Amino acid sequence: MKILVVSQHFYPESFRINDICFSLAARGHDVTVLTGLPNYPEGRVFDGYRHGENRDQVVNGVHIIRCHLVGRGRNIIGFGINYAWFAISGILKAKKIKDDFDLVYSYETSPVSMVYPAIAVKKKKNIPLIVNCLDQWPISVTAGPIPEKSLFYRFLYNMSVSIYSQADVITITSESFRSYFETVLKLPAEKYGLVYWPQYAEDTYQAIGRKDNGIYDLLFAGNIGPASNVEMIVETARLLRDDRRIRFHIVGDGMNRPQCEQLAASYGLDNIRFYGSHPVSEMPAYYELADALMITMVDNPVVNYTLPGKMQSYLASGKPVAGAINGETQRVIREADCGFCTAAGDAEGFAAIIRQLADDPQDRAGRGENGRRYYRDHFDKEKLLDQLEELFAERIRRKEKAQ
Repeated sequence: MKILVVSQHFYPESFRINDICFSLAARGHDVTVLTGLPNYPEGRVFDGYRHGENRDQVVNGVHIIRCHLVGRGRNIIGFGINYAWFAISGILKAKKIKDDFDLVYSYETSPVSMVYPAIAVKKKKNIPLIVNCLDQWPISVTAGPIPEKSLFYRFLYNMSVSIYSQADVITITSESFRSYFETVLKLPAEKYGLVYWPQYAEDTYQAIGRKDNGIYDLLFAGNIGPASNVEMIVETARLLRDDRRIRFHIVGDGMNRPQCEQLAASYGLDNIRFYGSHPVSEMPAYYELADALMITMVDNPVVNYTLPGKMQSYLASGKPVAGAINGETQRVIREADCGFCTAAGDAEGFAAIIRQLADDPQDRAGRGENGRRYYRDHFDKEKLLDQLEELFAERIRRKEKAQ
């Protein structure tokens, strides 16, 4: 198959779409990616991609076409400019692509406007469009500063429905998304599929070992944004500051990282450390350090619907999970019996389950293996790629019959 993937973020940024594309190319498909200039999460365009550099390149068998993009910066205004820029620049670049494709696949994180270039390709080439939805729009914005009853939210609602309705199939990364699409956006599964296709973990997270140093080390890995509630981890570190067995490690970057570091400094904590962002290839070293992995989010209807991609990485690694999170992720932790979970925002409850894990090394090893087994049963990479290939092939066949 000749597949065009549209994603605002791609290699060398660390997003799972990288592995999806590289794996499809390794399976013999002709894969082209239309993307922007890498700038996540630092907010400035990476070295080697400015001044016209690397606008057209091949990496691991994938042809990468980059449209012009300004960095997202570190504030909401910068984010808005960055998002709008990709939508417009991506459409212009899409209209200039001369190659023919069998299908266009949009990897939609946030915002939903990043699907616009894929719609342009669909219309120009008359090919099927599959949208992979990781973040529900517009409800996702309510986790930030935009209230649901505002006029701007109504604008985003109408825009989101218009964009999603252009898809031939929408794949969803959480079963909980289906109800929102059908009841709120009025996009029925009979027409748009709403096919459950969860995320998987890259191979680098499989079967990670442990470096024993006499300390119970806990790792948070991922985006440090408003929804991640890393501030609560800092509060938990404060509650456990006198328990010298326990230490916290935060790997990642994002809008809220500076204030989290400032909060830890204001408490004078020496049991928590921030490492900044690192590529997927370097993550095994941090996972090896960890006795347990932390997942925390704010209590928000949008967040509660979602199973963050890091959860698959956590499960695959065979390490127990300490969660302070509600909804879908709490359900998975309990169903997998891979750790313990308290309510979102409950620092005291989080401290209690961390102590519980630290007090029983034999039990935590068993729970980590439970998580790995659950991962193999529900998120196996090769099975999911098989399903994606079949979905692509079925949509191409249906389009050919209709012509």
